[in-house]
Amino acid sequence: MVIGGDAGGMAAAAQARRMRPDATDLEIVAFERGTRTSFAACGIPFRVGGLVPELDDLVARSPEEHRARSQIDVRTRHDVLGIDLDARTVEVRDLERDETLVEPFDQLLIGTGARPIRPPLPGIDLDLVHGVQNLDDAEHLLGHASSGCRRVVVVGGGYIGLEMAEAFCMQGMEVIVVEAAPQVMRTLDDDMGALVHDAMVRHGIEVRTGVAVEGFEPDRVLTSEGPVPADVVVLGIGVQPNGELAAAAGIETGVRGAIRVDRRQRTTAEGVWAAGDCCESVHLVSQQRVHVALGTVANRQARVAGINIGGGYASFPGVIGSAVTKLCSTEIGRTGLTEAEARAASFEPAAATITAKTRAHYYPGAEDLRVKLVAERGTGRLLGGQIVGGEGAAKRIDVVATAITAGMTAAQLAETDLSYAPPFSPVWDPVLIAARKAAEAADA
Repeated sequence: MVIGGDAGGMAAAAQARRMRPDATDLEIVAFERGTRTSFAACGIPFRVGGLVPELDDLVARSPEEHRARSQIDVRTRHDVLGIDLDARTVEVRDLERDETLVEPFDQLLIGTGARPIRPPLPGIDLDLVHGVQNLDDAEHLLGHASSGCRRVVVVGGGYIGLEMAEAFCMQGMEVIVVEAAPQVMRTLDDDMGALVHDAMVRHGIEVRTGVAVEGFEPDRVLTSEGPVPADVVVLGIGVQPNGELAAAAGIETGVRGAIRVDRRQRTTAEGVWAAGDCCESVHLVSQQRVHVALGTVANRQARVAGINIGGGYASFPGVIGSAVTKLCSTEIGRTGLTEAEARAASFEPAAATITAKTRAHYYPGAEDLRVKLVAERGTGRLLGGQIVGGEGAAKRIDVVATAITAGMTAAQLAETDLSYAPPFSPVWDPVLIAARKAAEAADA
């Protein structure tokens, strides 16, 4: 039995079926509260911005396709209300028929995902305030935004906030981002977040940092620095793991209420597994338990769970928080620990920041980029990296992520034989220059 019809749940179910394609004794039932399965929530801003024509273009596999291709009994509009571990049953509400069912299971996979954080502020439930986590949310937002709206307030300057701000900016709307922290993009160090702030302003987005939201009214957002007019409000202040169902059943939860799992995605309850945004991971650098809500992580965890449920063996080693995004022509990438996170994890970090070009300086389209690498003082071990720049900047973070995963030092990365041609890089790639500087800082 699977609870949740997106990546954490359905990818695991499909993988379990691939492990046993001809097994007549393997029945898979999946419950999904919404109307769609296996959708790309990360594509919602691009639908809002008009780059993706239809919401259903974001669906990788419909319920009908799951039923036909993988013999998975997908039941949409079914809300799981409770788990009884002793009886090995779940209580399910059929939202279409308005009736409650009790369904048995042998093995249970929890893939309940996460939901947008909605702080208990006055007016948070008004129609103009939107959280965007699934395609039904996006449909509601698009319906509202298309009805003569011109002023959008985005609460939060993280990944979701940034991408939604870009989307509405592309639609020609007036966009204001309100961020309580001193800087946007808190997954970056402040000096790198400042570059993103500057890019937002260049693209016509008003940014108000250090400003707390205190409530909402039908036509404005109330903040610590006065009211801000708004036709639409989008919440981009992060997500909360949906771990309550598991916790109520007596399954252990941890960081931010996320479900605790081992390397094989097993929970603390026998025969119960979890994958995706609802559960924890282990950070490969800090070795601390973390909650990282990324589609890449959800799909990798789900694959591991599915292999194990299907009778194979697989383990999930952990994460380093690699992520990329963009704001119009500005690309952003990060991986590992920031300088601040490294200190919090008891490392003594040595950081180096360099400015270079995305291509050979004489080649058309060469743009500025900034690379910051964080290494451990003394050992030189790479701890993290951040990149902000023009086209071709962000995916360079994958080289840094690979080096961190391999346990390389900054000096070793500086000597790595990366490719070169003028359309793609200067003769010394900016990552190599930053690595050399970080190695020198770590030795100082």
